[in-house]
Amino acid sequence: MKPGPFVHHAPRSVEEAVAVLAQVGHDGKVLAGGQSLIPVLNMRLAGPGHLVDVNLVAGLGEVTVDDAWVRVGALVRHAGLERHEGAFAANPLLRQALRNVAHPAIRNRGTTVGSIAHADPAGEMPSVAVLTGGVIEAVSARGRREIAAADFFEGPLETTLEHDELVEAVRFGRFAPGTRTGFVESARRHGDYALAGVAVALEVEGGTIRSARAAFVSVTPVPTVLDLSPVLAGRDAAAPVPDEVAELVRAHVQPEDDIHASADYRRMLAAELTRRVLVTTAHDDEEGAA
Repeated sequence: MKPGPFVHHAPRSVEEAVAVLAQVGHDGKVLAGGQSLIPVLNMRLAGPGHLVDVNLVAGLGEVTVDDAWVRVGALVRHAGLERHEGAFAANPLLRQALRNVAHPAIRNRGTTVGSIAHADPAGEMPSVAVLTGGVIEAVSARGRREIAAADFFEGPLETTLEHDELVEAVRFGRFAPGTRTGFVESARRHGDYALAGVAVALEVEGGTIRSARAAFVSVTPVPTVLDLSPVLAGRDAAAPVPDEVAELVRAHVQPEDDIHASADYRRMLAAELTRRVLVTTAHDDEEGAA
């Protein structure tokens, strides 16, 4: 199938882009990488009358790193962020998660900010945004505002973004020194949507876990953070993962039955993946260390 008819807009500035969004109202969609939007249009699951293509907008393709944040502009491709050495040094979790996003061809075109704005529960980067305490920078003709990633997602494919707002950038928080991170997911085929996935952040000092948190892919309607510290804090990082972790995960996730897997299987898989990534992360003091 092909998309229905629409008007293509190609603004050259943020100001022009948000002016168009204000004009077209609910009948507009923003196009950046298009790896999520174009299939939806082709299948006629959405039929906006206007596409606001921001690929010619200057200043949206930069990654900047400071002491607190890794700021990713709206036109930064997954592959560009994955290869960015400054972003990797500041927050290894970004590269760890991005390696799992679909296939290289999609990462070369798709944008990290676009995947977060799309708010697919099966997407990797929404969970990373929440786990890092990220911030979404939104702009409209009415002004700018910042939205905590924890408050951004309302449901599958639903966010608190207004129809006339453009996500200009996403800031991913940097972890405290000594934090080790890891990401793992399981899919039926390489590059396919994950049946379940988990990102973890372990703060380790002198071989002892000080705090532990996790966020999940494909098994919660919106990304949320599960605090594992009540079970893991004070334990030797090299010790076996206690069974209580699996109990916490199974109680936290909310998977649904579908044609790919049952809810019970996804729940079991999320718990097992959490155990595995905790083991590898606890022993990884190089690539996964912030």
